[in-house]
Parts: sequence; C-alpha cells; structure tokens
Amino acid sequence: MTAADVFALHRTHLIGVAYRLTGSVADAEDAVQEAWPKFAKAVGLDDARAWLTTVVSRICLDRLRSAAVRRETYVGSWLPEPLLTTGEADDPLASVVQADGVRMAALVVLDRLTPDQRVAFVLHDAFSLPFSEIADVLGVSEASARQHASRARKAVAGAEPPPRSALAEQQEVLEKFLHAMSSGDIDAVLGLLHPQAVMVGDGGGKARTAVHTVTGAEKIARFFFGLMRKYGFDRDGMPELRPTLVNGELGVVMAATGEASRRVITMAVHDGKVHAVYDMANPDKLAHVVF
Repeated sequence: MTAADVFALHRTHLIGVAYRLTGSVADAEDAVQEAWPKFAKAVGLDDARAWLTTVVSRICLDRLRSAAVRRETYVGSWLPEPLLTTGEADDPLASVVQADGVRMAALVVLDRLTPDQRVAFVLHDAFSLPFSEIADVLGVSEASARQHASRARKAVAGAEPPPRSALAEQQEVLEKFLHAMSSGDIDAVLGLLHPQAVMVGDGGGKARTAVHTVTGAEKIARFFFGLMRKYGFDRDGMPELRPTLVNGELGVVMAATGEASRRVITMAVHDGKVHAVYDMANPDKLAHVVF
C-alpha cells in the first residue's frame, strides 16, 4: 500500500478530528492537506493513524490560537461552520456527524474552552489519545495535559446539551415550526419552543441576524416574526427552504431572497421542543455550502 493509499484510508478520521478541534470546515480540510507532505516524507511509522492524528492536532492548535485572537474583534456571536451531509451511507462525512460531539450545540460549548483545554479534552475524551501524546501536541508536561482536560470536562459537564433526538422527531417539530411561522400562529410557535430556548445568530457583521444571544421563547418568537415582517415574508410567503442535515441534525438551507442573506439554520430538538436555534448567515462561513 502506497503512502497516498494509507493517507486516504485515514482522511475521514482526520477531517473528523480537525473539525471537532476547530469548528471550521475550511480549517479542517486545510489542516489535513497540510499534514500530507509531512506524512509523505515520514519513514518507519509504527502507527500511521496515531502519527497523523498528532500532526493534524498540532496544526489545529495553531489555528485555534489564531482564531482566539481574531474573535476579540469579531462582530456578534461566533458559531462553528455548519457541516452539511446527505444522510446517505456513502457520504464520506457520514461517520463524522454520527458523533454527538459534532452537533452544533456541542461545538458551541467547546468554543467556550481555551485552545489547550479543547485540544486536550477532544483528543482524550473523543478519540482516546493517551495524555503522553496529548502533552506532546500541547508542548506541556503530561500532568498539565491532564489538568487541561479535567478543567475542560468540568466546563462541558455544566453546559452539556440535551441528547440528540431521532430524525423523525426533529422533522415533525421542524415542519410544525415552519408551518406556524408561515401562518403567523405565534401561539403555536411558542408551544414548540422550550421556555428557556436560546437563539444564536452569526452574521460576522456581514449579514443580518441577532447580534447577541436571544433567550426565552417569547423573545425568539418576536425576533423571527420581526424578521418576517422586515423582509416581507409575512406578505409574500415563506422563502424556499431546503431541508438538509446540519452537523447530523435536521436543518434548512435558505438561498438569498430579496434583502435577506442566504443562511443555514438548524435546531436542537428534545422531547418535542426546540431548545436552541442556530442561524448561520456569515457568508465567509458558508463558502462550502451549495445553495
């Protein structure tokens, strides 16, 4: 088996590691691509998968640290880039989105960690890397690597999202929600939203959405109906929405309509209620999405 064949064998795994670490489709693909020439020159590797995972993780750590600096001047809330899949078994990313940790709600929680905490937590808890190898990635002692993971674990445990619902339940709730919105039935919308639901929008200062997190069913309903009035959807009907899988959960893709920017919207559904809505409208984070 050639080096290219071995690399191709592990590519999907590496994309999954890199995406979980960075929350960026573009960064994940770039990190994996950057690892290829290093791998092509390596000789005498006993465990290619472990070696590649370590190399990709180091690249992602550098990107995370750069992203942390960029976020200091970012406009509004920051969401991970949505990872869209077809739901078909032959989709190369199907195995990546099966993990609960790739859900949008889970990645939002990871974004609250420091770069070192995120790398230590993801590599150990999600991919079972030993702390000796994680310490090598972070450039710290093994004890420090354990401490980073422990602190991350405590932070994540306090904000862990509810379990992923079955797709059939998600579809039922999404259809009811869109029907209630299109018919202007605010009571029905409120009935589908959890009382403490949150809505997070990411426009990056380049597209209209909520600048700050909207909390509470009534505020979220008012926000959505306000957008509909602003863009004339209450008069002209709902825009065309294409159902798709976003990070393994049901969402919709909306092409640009009039003044409304194109966007990808997904919801976290549990026990028949919408617990969170994620509205990705920043065009820089949608370059990989087909509209």
